[in-house]
Amino acid sequence: MPNFDALHFVSAPAWVDHLHVNLAGNAASGMPTILGGLPGMESLAASMMRKQMTDLDLPGAREMLQILDDSGAELYACELAMKKFKRTQADLVPVVKDVITAGDFYDLADGAQIIFT
Repeated sequence: MPNFDALHFVSAPAWVDHLHVNLAGNAASGMPTILGGLPGMESLAASMMRKQMTDLDLPGAREMLQILDDSGAELYACELAMKKFKRTQADLVPVVKDVITAGDFYDLADGAQIIFT
């Protein structure tokens, strides 16, 4: 099961529907690290996160990607991360436009507002 980070968020369509939260050492979780490492805690946290998103009528990961694509956002994968995790363009969901370097990204974003890098 993939971790809930950017590369997994856009990897293989099957993974998009099975994201989870890494609690060990995650200060944002509010959970002591020792508890985050216990078996089943990541699954529990992911289940709780999905329930909260459903209760708040928030879109799931797959729908969020579609909303971004429909709004004209361009998503790119980091070449270095792709190499590190031995991924190819074929491993990504179709809304990812290309695999580029950080330098390429800054060239593409010249004059635009960069929100996440």
